[in-house]
Parts: sequence; C-alpha cells; structure tokens
Amino acid sequence: MSEEYDKGVPMVLAPQMGAIDATVESIRYRAQLIARNQKLDSGVMSTGIIGFAAGFLFSLLMVVVLPILVW
Repeated sequence: MSEEYDKGVPMVLAPQMGAIDATVESIRYRAQLIARNQKLDSGVMSTGIIGFAAGFLFSLLMVVVLPILVW
C-alpha cells in the first residue's frame, strides 16, 4: 500500500499573473486619479469664497482706487 504513494507530492503550476497584475495596476492608477481629483475639488470648494472675495477686492482696487491715484 505505501508503494502507491511513494511518487512524491504533486506540483501545482504557477498561475499566469500577467493579466491580473495589469488589471490591478489599472485599478490602482484609476483610484489614484479619482483620489487626486477629489482632493482638488475639495480644496477648491473650501477656499472658493475667500478667493472670490480677494479677486473682487483686487478688481475694485484696480478700477476705483488706482485711477484716482494716477490722475
């Protein structure tokens, strides 16, 4: 009976990981793009009012105050 099992442990073939690795890299790249875009949108939305106010004040300065000082 033991003679039947003396052939060793069967070897498993290595899986073909090329397609899986490419898919994982594609998913990782897209996730990084989405995260970067989300961070940018969040930053713009949180400072949009301050930037608008600063731009409005600068435009008033350039249109109203500067001509009075130059003339």
